[in-house]
Amino acid sequence: MINILLFHFYLLIAAIVVDLFIGDPKWLPHPVVMIGKAISFFDKRLNKGKVRKWKGVFLTLTIVGGTFTLVNSILYLLDQLHPYIRLITEIYLISTTIAINGLHKAGKEVMILLIKGDLVVARKRLSYIVGRDTEQLPSHEVVRGAVETVAENTVDAIIAPLCFALIGGAPLAMAYRAANTLDSMVGYKNEKYEQFGWASARLDDLVNWIPARLTAFLMWLFSWGVPKSRKWNGLLITFRDAKKHPSPNSGWPEAMTAGLLGVVLGGMNSYKGVASYRKEMGDPIRRLQPNDISKTIIYMHGTWIMFVIFIFLVTIILYIREV
Repeated sequence: MINILLFHFYLLIAAIVVDLFIGDPKWLPHPVVMIGKAISFFDKRLNKGKVRKWKGVFLTLTIVGGTFTLVNSILYLLDQLHPYIRLITEIYLISTTIAINGLHKAGKEVMILLIKGDLVVARKRLSYIVGRDTEQLPSHEVVRGAVETVAENTVDAIIAPLCFALIGGAPLAMAYRAANTLDSMVGYKNEKYEQFGWASARLDDLVNWIPARLTAFLMWLFSWGVPKSRKWNGLLITFRDAKKHPSPNSGWPEAMTAGLLGVVLGGMNSYKGVASYRKEMGDPIRRLQPNDISKTIIYMHGTWIMFVIFIFLVTIILYIREV
């Protein structure tokens, strides 16, 4: 057991290095794109008529189970060719499930544009990473959108896939990414997807439950090394406001970020012209500023670094106990 844990730990470290220095080059096929195409295929053919809820259950089981089985089979076949081919492929696959590099670049780009005063392009760049309408947002709302998405995605684009990679290598990490992609594509509470996307949304809530709370805790631990961070405020706001978020998980990293920064997150958003109010988290100690995006990115990096340190210490303790 400890040997498998150590092996997976080395895999995720290598995957993090690949993501940080290479990211997602366009010339390489991205597995998540293929998962998305498979979901679209089933969506067009199944999301109609009766028993949509059960069709959605079938979709979820097929995509998540199929992804796990396919990745596991591919790695097994590659292992027969040569263990190193399997190793390189598994590292690459895990790296595609995380987005440290992408989150960092996307957040920084929005911040730099705001500092330069180019609000129009900043809104456009923000629209690439959020689902809300951005065309009419004032500067502080663009900041809020960027801060919220970096905080929220610290869970599902970094900590959660790393957790599943640690447990089950690339097959389980890719299965998690499939579940997360399902939620982002069909897990909406509207007339079209409320029934069909029910299973996908519930599964995403389930697999992110522990990672979301772990993310908030690791973010808080890292804050002790950040000058002038509002550590106790972060803890207070998280336990007070995390439950206000409509998602059972997203509120944890967002509330912690709001508390540590001393700002308010949440409020009025618009999705395809339809206004949607989300309860606010945090206290208005100060107004959001463009450099809060940079601060959130620092907390994002600190969170995955704390995760790596924590897992390293756990594996060392388990190894010592075993020998």
